[in-house]
Order: sequence, then C-alpha cells, then structure tokens
Amino acid sequence: MEGESIKLSSQTLTQAGDDEKNQRTITVNPAHMGKAFKVMNELRSKQLLCDVMIVAEDVEIEAHRVVLAACSPYFCAMFTGDMSESKAKKIEIKDVDGQTLSKLIDYIYTAEIEVTEENVQVLLPAASLLQLMDVRQNCCDFLQSQLHPTNCLGIRAFADVHTCTDLLQQANAYAEQHFPEVMLGEEFLSLSLDQVCSLISSDKLTVSSEEKVFEAVISWINYEKETRLEHMAKLMEHVRLPLLPRDYLVQTVEEETLIKNNNTCKDFLIEAMKYHLLPLDQRLLIKNPRTKPRTPVSLPKVMIVVGGQAPKAIRSVECYDFEEDRWDQIAELPSRRCRAGVVFMAGHVYAVGGFNGSLRVRTVDVYDGVKDQWTSIASMQERRSTLGAAVLNDLLYAVGGFDGSTGVGVLSGQLYATGGHDGPLVRKSVEVYDPGTNTWKQVADMNMCRRNAGVCAVNGLLYVVGGDDGSCNLASVEYYNPVTDKWTLLPTNMSTGRSYAGVAVIHKSL
Repeated sequence: MEGESIKLSSQTLTQAGDDEKNQRTITVNPAHMGKAFKVMNELRSKQLLCDVMIVAEDVEIEAHRVVLAACSPYFCAMFTGDMSESKAKKIEIKDVDGQTLSKLIDYIYTAEIEVTEENVQVLLPAASLLQLMDVRQNCCDFLQSQLHPTNCLGIRAFADVHTCTDLLQQANAYAEQHFPEVMLGEEFLSLSLDQVCSLISSDKLTVSSEEKVFEAVISWINYEKETRLEHMAKLMEHVRLPLLPRDYLVQTVEEETLIKNNNTCKDFLIEAMKYHLLPLDQRLLIKNPRTKPRTPVSLPKVMIVVGGQAPKAIRSVECYDFEEDRWDQIAELPSRRCRAGVVFMAGHVYAVGGFNGSLRVRTVDVYDGVKDQWTSIASMQERRSTLGAAVLNDLLYAVGGFDGSTGVGVLSGQLYATGGHDGPLVRKSVEVYDPGTNTWKQVADMNMCRRNAGVCAVNGLLYVVGGDDGSCNLASVEYYNPVTDKWTLLPTNMSTGRSYAGVAVIHKSL
C-alpha cells in the first residue's frame, strides 16, 4: 500500500540463503579514500576543524593533526609523544623554508607535488625531515633523469650528503661511464684530491684509451697548479701508463714538464717503458694496478638501426636499449641512405655505401656515440649497395654487392639466411650454413614474413630488424634462440617501419 514501508523478515532472508549458508558481501570503493582526502583539503582551505598551525619562516599553515600524523611518521611521533608539541596549537618547523613546507603539506592532502630543477635541492632534504619517503624517492628519480656529464659529480655529492644510496651509486656509475666528457667540466676540476683518486682508480672507468686519464690528471693539477703540484705523484700512481701506446709515452708523457720535474713520476714512466720492452708473454706475468686493463665489460648493450627505406631512403637512426626495452631517436645520417653495410669498430659505428634513393653511393659515415654525431670519412673506390661489411684484424672490409632479397647474419660461427622473397612470395623461412660441414639446413620459421631486413647477433641470439612483407615496411623486431630453435617478437616496436636498414651492436655508453 502507498506510504507503507516494506520489510524483509528474517525468515525470508534465511530461506533465500538456504542454498549457500553464511553468505556476506564486502563492498570496496577505490575512490573512497581519495574523496575523503579531497573533502579534508577543502575543510583545510576554509580553516574548518583545523586543530594545529604549522609555521616555517613567515608562512603559517592551518592543518589537521590526524591527517598529518597519518601520512608523516615525523608528525605522528610529534603529536602522539610526550613532547610539548603534542598539544601545542602553533608549531614551528626549523630548517625548512616556508614555501617548501607548504608544498609538502599540500602533498599530504592531495598526493600531488611538482619536482623541478629549481626546487629539488630544497624539497629532498625537507621530505627527508618529514619522512615523506615517496616525495624523497621522486626527487631522487628526478635527479637521476637529469644526470649529465656537466652535473653528475655535483649530484653525486648531493646524494652522498643526504644518504641517497641508490642515487649516489647511479651518479658515480654515470661519471665513470662518461669520464671523457666529465673530465672537461668545472665539477671535475673542483674535486678534492681524494675524490679524483677514487674516480681515476676505478676499474670501471670507461675510456677509449688511458690517454684520457693522463690528460685529466694534468688538467686537474694545472687548474690550481701552485696548491696541487705536490699531489702529482699520488695521482700518477693511478694512471695506468704501461697501457699507453709507446709513441704517446715518448712524445707526450715524457715531454710533460710536470713529469720531468717529479722523480716519482719519472719512475712510473720508466716502469711503463720497460713494460713495452718485454715480450707479450712476460708482460702478462706483471701484476700491479697500473698494468691491469680497465674492464667496463658489464655495461648493457644497445642495438643501432641505421637508415633504411620507408618507403624511400631515409636519414633516421634509432637505438634500442636491451636493458630498458626502449627505442630512442639519435643523430640522423648526413644524407639519405638504405641498403648500406653497417659495422661497429673501435668504438664507432660505420655506415658503408648504400643507396640514397637515386643512385648507389661509395661514401662512408662514422657515428660517435659520445658526441651523438656522424662524420664522413674517405669514400670507397666503388659505388656499392646491399653489400657485406665486416671487421677483420682491425680492418674494415666492404664486400661485393647483394640483391637485397634476404638478410644474412653470423651467429656462433654459422651463417643464417633469413626470409627473402621468391618472385612475389615473401618468406619467413630461415636456413643456416655450417662451414665445418659445408651444409645448409632449415631451422624454425620467423613469426612474420620478411625481406630486406637488417640482421645482427647479440648475446647468443640472432635479431632480425624491420624489413617488409611485400605490402608495407615493418617496425617489428624478432630474435632467434638457437638453443630452443624458437623465434620471439620484441614487445616494443621501432617508431618507424623500415626496410634495407643496417644494424650493429654497440655498448650503451658510446
């Protein structure tokens, strides 16, 4: 009847639940907490139900004790302990500026805060004081993302002061991996003696030659020559002079005035010269810190994809980071190029010959990863595209020409021919040639039909990059594991579909 309420009897509920006894419903509302904090922040903005005023410098902030205590162990200890602040209406926070404290209390209510170059150095210590560990970690992540040869030593020092262990290690590793650039900056020249010794003595220092370490020492001494001259011998103890070329020792090290005027340094030079006079087998028997090669062998590697056809010849170059599963655009080629030979030699990537969209070329370009820059060097005598390029005994070979119908790679001493086409039919089949038995055999098919793909080997796996399937250029990459005889697609595609691209593998730091 109208106006009467309806009630369910306990008997009705019992009967409804006869089939499944003791049923119950738990309601979870993910938005509940967010809505609650939003309301509390609105109350704070209107100064309603606030029971404490937090003061820093000339900034006064109304707040709720229970909210501050719920989010900050610092405030929780303050309000629940026996200190006078537990009942005080107004509490002054020292060693934090007013604007920074205001931002952090805003974060407690909103879970939002902006970390910038301008505020990170005051925000991190303030977040540490209030024990807002998420904000502290966000500051560390921001600084890690800003690492650069010109600031990594400063970030390292900042991390050390504030006991940010992970950031300290990351900044130190960055300085080691980018030492040739770091040594040119003001931060390096301003280091203390112990800091310089610690850096240049590291086995993980990434340098193309020990010349860079020697030059760094000379630069640091000359920066404040009068006060630093006495440290010359202590620094040279960590320069691995025996690993320098003999010509450099004679023409540069021996002629350096700072070496000539220091007897201990001259002893180090004599040690290096004697080392070069020994036969190779006897050199290997000499074990001391100055004869030990630096070994940055644990650096993750990247794969570089050079140029290609999409659908015309392009200048684009991309780099895939195996550790971070990420593609990045790097410096473009000086000119359009596809069907080039690509190799990695002596710390640089070489793009040899190819097709520029109009004609085959004989030009050769070299990529320097430290400078992110391509430079042209001497051209080949012949114009070549779809050629083979290889390094043998420190010489770069450009071999023949190639019809572009298949991608070829070398893995574990065997030659792999991947995909290709037979007339209009594009294949995903793969064959492998064993030079020991002079035989070809079929292995597992790729996941996709491909022709004109780039191929390279990385860590015992064969990677096939891009290509086309007869209808469009491909952005996908897949790799072959000879142990499992299986092809697997990378989870991340290149940003550009491309065919006739050259592929090489380099160290991440280059």
